[in-house]
Amino acid sequence: MVEEVVNIPVSLFESSKGRYFVGQSELLSFGNGKNAWSGLFNPCNSHVNLYVNVFTITNTSGTDFIAEIWLNSKFPGPETVSDMVTPANKAICPNPKPKVELIFAERVRGFPSRGVNAFDRMIPAKTTVAQEEDGKFIIPPGESFAIFLVGQEDVNIQGRVAFGWWEERC
Repeated sequence: MVEEVVNIPVSLFESSKGRYFVGQSELLSFGNGKNAWSGLFNPCNSHVNLYVNVFTITNTSGTDFIAEIWLNSKFPGPETVSDMVTPANKAICPNPKPKVELIFAERVRGFPSRGVNAFDRMIPAKTTVAQEEDGKFIIPPGESFAIFLVGQEDVNIQGRVAFGWWEERC
């Protein structure tokens, strides 16, 4: 008897189980001394670990900007929970609901406090930068993975941040 072995991407496997989610921020405005941010926040009572699979940063403006990737930071400004989040597997009924929240803020003064600025990316004008992480950033309950968009003086900038992630009970 021949044993069949199939290799599939982890994101497809997690999606088949109803644990893979995608979502994005609204179009964020920043610049003229103000900044924006968007991130995945794992609530203290979620009972899941968050695995960051992919993120994209879209620059719809004509000016380059810097995106800072932060772990477990506190961000300035009033925040909004995105309603543009969905399970990737729409065949499961009822649709699974993520425990993790995708949150964003625009036109904020100040910078992140606490946490770690893990790395930065330059986002060229009129471009989308995608980065696959394959789940290597594992965020426990009460912590976060977020992207801070640094505004430049005297320039209005617009951009959008999107994420793909899965959740597993911890």
